[in-house]
Amino acid sequence: MVAVLHNPSSKRRRALLVVVGGPQYRAGSHREFVLLARAVADSGYPVLRFDYRGMGDSEGDYTGFDNIQDDIRAAVDSLQDHLPNVEEVVIWGLCDAATAAAFYAPGDPRVKGLALANPWVRSEEGEAKAFLKHYYIKRILSLGFWKKVLRGELNIAKSVSSLQSNVKAAAGAEQENSVPVSSAPGLAVRLENSLGDFNGQVLLILSGNDLTAAEFKDATKASRGFRRLLGQSRFKRFDLDASDHTFSRHEWLDLTIGRTISWLDEW
Repeated sequence: MVAVLHNPSSKRRRALLVVVGGPQYRAGSHREFVLLARAVADSGYPVLRFDYRGMGDSEGDYTGFDNIQDDIRAAVDSLQDHLPNVEEVVIWGLCDAATAAAFYAPGDPRVKGLALANPWVRSEEGEAKAFLKHYYIKRILSLGFWKKVLRGELNIAKSVSSLQSNVKAAAGAEQENSVPVSSAPGLAVRLENSLGDFNGQVLLILSGNDLTAAEFKDATKASRGFRRLLGQSRFKRFDLDASDHTFSRHEWLDLTIGRTISWLDEW
């Protein structure tokens, strides 16, 4: 596996491990992981970002985000091999990498913190509910939608068919020719259980203009146990209401990086 180590030559006991979401590689969309790693290293924390098997420049076959536990452990081992003074590791992950990091963390006492950006809890039913709640309502209330209707530019039949499909999926009905999402069943429950088993600090970074983040928010609101868990003092939440999934504007990414560094300094 190929990795890049950002070493500020500090003697800090804590380091950051960046696990990328798929399909991505260690640079990230619009080089977000490069910019994150450099900024965190400039603040004094060593950072390792790597391509797990089958992604980017690493060898092997990609078998799914929930099968990268050995890859994460190898990265933690390598980080400590190169920097023996590092005793605490914080994992930063986006999307399915955030969920994979949460699955991994309870089994490795070296992991003391998790920074989880827009965690992936996708299910067909959950996606449909999020689409209905966060996409269709916003679209119907937008001026652009009604301008398209008046100009005759909207494919009414196609839109109605899409809406009906999402309504059925949200109700849990089976659809003909539907393609199941890999590893989807129980992701929210598995994530809740993993975070419950993990005793470290957790930073949740949630975008406001992102279906993945919206589905995570809906899943946590629907679970009393999840709500109670996230109410613990070790959980911190940072919302970027205007941001998209990958923090594609400089101001969004800068805010995300700044919050990550301040959170690392808080404990």
